[in-house]
Amino acid sequence: MTPIGIVLVNHIPAAPEVVLLIGACALMIFDLYVKDEGRRITYAAAQVLLAACALLTLFVMAQTPDGRYYLFNGLFVSDPLSSLLKLLCYLSVSVALVYSRSYLLERGQLRPEFLTLLLFALLGMMVLISANNFLTVYLGLELMSLCLYALVALNRDSAASTEAAMKYFVLGALSSGLLLYGMSMVYGATGTLTLTDVAQLVIRQVDSAADRSFLVFGVVFVVAGLAFKIGVVPFHMWIPDVYHGASTPVTLVISSGPKIAAFAMAVRMLVNGLPALAPDWQQMLGLLAILSIALGNITAIAQSNLKRMLAYSAIAHMGFMLLGLLSGWSSGNWLNRTDAYSASLFYMVVYTAMTLGSFGMLLFLSHAGFDCENLDDLKGLNRRHPWYAFLMMVIMFSLAGIPPTAGFYAKLAVFQAAVAADHVWLAVAAVLLSLVGAFYYLRVVKLMYFDDPVETTPVRQPRGTQVVMSLNGLFLLVFGILPQSLMALCVVAVSRL
Repeated sequence: MTPIGIVLVNHIPAAPEVVLLIGACALMIFDLYVKDEGRRITYAAAQVLLAACALLTLFVMAQTPDGRYYLFNGLFVSDPLSSLLKLLCYLSVSVALVYSRSYLLERGQLRPEFLTLLLFALLGMMVLISANNFLTVYLGLELMSLCLYALVALNRDSAASTEAAMKYFVLGALSSGLLLYGMSMVYGATGTLTLTDVAQLVIRQVDSAADRSFLVFGVVFVVAGLAFKIGVVPFHMWIPDVYHGASTPVTLVISSGPKIAAFAMAVRMLVNGLPALAPDWQQMLGLLAILSIALGNITAIAQSNLKRMLAYSAIAHMGFMLLGLLSGWSSGNWLNRTDAYSASLFYMVVYTAMTLGSFGMLLFLSHAGFDCENLDDLKGLNRRHPWYAFLMMVIMFSLAGIPPTAGFYAKLAVFQAAVAADHVWLAVAAVLLSLVGAFYYLRVVKLMYFDDPVETTPVRQPRGTQVVMSLNGLFLLVFGILPQSLMALCVVAVSRL
């Protein structure tokens, strides 16, 4: 069965993946002969490689403005959504490198394996984003996950990092098993691994009024595997320990790009692969969403460690993202799908900027011999560095969903999608729990502006890092006031699904 779409003879849409693979291998070999401990050359080469991949992705978008394109017998798909998410991944990895460089250099942790593992993890994200087959999904997922396990354990002298890596690995293996079991059941019911073919065959089974309990049972395991990768309740247990135990640069990486790839995996497998079972998996996502928002926001209040607080915040935010993802099918039709999925995508873009800014600020305020990880470390920041305190305040306001930041519009968009899909009770509960969550974000602002400083060492960061941090904060402010262009881009991306 041939996937619906236009099949290209050439492999231009896969050029970014090919270039990244070759570049990462070349960089790995080249770094063996570099004597510079600062690794200025390899760092610059990694940034150039990311820029080249971004330009190639933009070229692919320009060459294929309309429709979807399938490669490798339907294993790989290129469409506006994949291009947008890949650009977002390049940006998140590039910004993570900018924020992390000084931190890693001061601690002697900017080793060649860090850059290599980071680039191969990015390659896994790209494969996962463009996956159109269960095999490709699993290939991209495991390539990304194995690199992340190694990155968490990279600081071999830290017992906390080693413990976090073991927890991440064991629970990640368990989730992969659940996902594989669900995939095998869907394959047993349909006889194909290609997602577009799975969608057509599932529609026929549903329309024929055949017993679909086997399919639904498989979907339960698929959703469980997806829920672990996204990090929602009750599959969230790894997030606080991994975020806390890993070094802050690795936590920054885990909290941004992999979340984008997990969102893409959810869209590919549920929206593209199993749309006929939307009434079933939307109910599951509804339960996961409300539990995640509740547990994440309530538990974060009790945290004194910033990384653990942001970990529980991430659980809550993934719950908000699911509100959009579960609102595409409503009253027996797909009339709400563009608004719902574009709202969910917009939320992921904004969340990526927020998490880059929040963990980036922790790196920004750290220096040799001091890691900014506790709430008390932010006390009196306004007296020492008013501009950075303002940027952190914008980030906290955006995380809390307070206007005029982008986080407010992102939450408003997913609430509107949920209400339009008749999930009014979910939207009301999410709004009330958002008020609970606002407490621990505003507590950070209070510490920065009204408490006496504990840490008095001035912040000394390269000019480029200061510029990127400023742009990160201003992004959340500008697109909170003028979100139309970014939302229009998200609408275009999901309209081709």
